Amino acid sequence: MRLRHIEVFQAIVQTGSISGAARLLNVSQPNVSRVLNHAEQQLGFALFERRAQGMVITEEGRRLLPEVDELYQRLQAITQLAEQLRRGEGQRVRVGAAHAFGQSVLAPALVAFRQQAARVNVELVTEHFSTLCSAILDNQLDFALVFGQQVDADLLAEPLFQSSMVALLPRDTALRGPVTLEWLCGNNLLMMQQQDPLGRVLHRALRDRQLHSAHSLSIKTYSVIADMVLAGGGVGVVDLFTACRYADQLTLLPVAQPLPFEVMLISRRDQPQSQSTLHLKQVIRSQLWAIARQCEAQFVTPLI
Repeated sequence: MRLRHIEVFQAIVQTGSISGAARLLNVSQPNVSRVLNHAEQQLGFALFERRAQGMVITEEGRRLLPEVDELYQRLQAITQLAEQLRRGEGQRVRVGAAHAFGQSVLAPALVAFRQQAARVNVELVTEHFSTLCSAILDNQLDFALVFGQQVDADLLAEPLFQSSMVALLPRDTALRGPVTLEWLCGNNLLMMQQQDPLGRVLHRALRDRQLHSAHSLSIKTYSVIADMVLAGGGVGVVDLFTACRYADQLTLLPVAQPLPFEVMLISRRDQPQSQSTLHLKQVIRSQLWAIARQCEAQFVTPLI
């Protein structure tokens, strides 16, 4: 039986007549009769007896009825789900982010997204780069906002934003211009771990100049570096977004030598993305640029 046969069969069972089924399906009576006749010809037996009081289901039709009912309910559920998806109801987007983006970018982006797509459920995870990549490959996340670096061949990387890392100094510092790596190393530069995406950039720049920080502490979380500077533990170099969270507590200065970083969205290369996922990615992209412009305006010396 084809789906149209099942639909007509179910409608006749419900209404007890050809005319009732036609009204229920919003089609003509000849259309219902034609579909029923075609179904019975294909099956090789009658589904109903035509009597004066209406259509009476045959024994063969009665034996088919439980299976038809179950399939009909599934078809109804599919129709309802399709309508919910069309309206954005019940959809879920699972997004990950590097720790630096959790509060500074994702929080306002999700607030904006909820105002535009209130029916979509969003799950947010903040983790380190390698963990986020694994979660995407294992289909535990739809995409993630991370700092740019080499990704697995099965992942798609979409560049969003480029800038340079900035220096964090105690609030009472007298400096008002770009600081050199030499100066930072001479003032207890708190080091990022070398395997970190931004740490690689910083360590490479120091090696090129044969510089070494006197500080022995190596830190992976950028906000911890800022907290250490705030506690008087030295000076730091972090991304623009982390730095701006501390703009009221620390002095933010450009670094004389460029320390470039990139922000990108990563997702599975072979995974189609829902309209809700694409919508959220666009909101994040817009929020990222708006926040970046606000951050750059807070510098003592303009960031070039």
